[in-house]
Amino acid sequence: MPTKRKSKGAYMISAVAEMYGIHPQTLRLYEREGLLKPSRTEGNTRLYTDEDLERLEFILNLARDLGVNIAGIAIILQMRERMEEMNRQMQSFVDYVRTEMLSRMQQGFPQQEAAIVPLRRPIAVPQVKGSVKKNEPSTR
Repeated sequence: MPTKRKSKGAYMISAVAEMYGIHPQTLRLYEREGLLKPSRTEGNTRLYTDEDLERLEFILNLARDLGVNIAGIAIILQMRERMEEMNRQMQSFVDYVRTEMLSRMQQGFPQQEAAIVPLRRPIAVPQVKGSVKKNEPSTR
């Protein structure tokens, strides 16, 4: 959905409603339902940031284009936030493994001792003609 935003800043509810062609009560409803959380001035005026507007665009896309109701939007937003948190945690783990691996490589440990997960030695299983090895799945 194209927007008419031209600069960074904060926008009052009337400006946001006009930009997106919605009634200010719709924005208030989204706030009551916890979908939007605009900041407030000392005089309690709602101020919508660029991040709030991006979230509003996502909400309006779900509601207008996909026909999702408010309860569905709340669930989708919650799942989206959880996925972003899981992504941050996974990235943190990958960074930890990378730095741990690099530090062990730089210390010059033998490969087996430097392994994060120790490698087991391969086990040789004698194979009898016409039989299947015990450690391999059957292909029959």
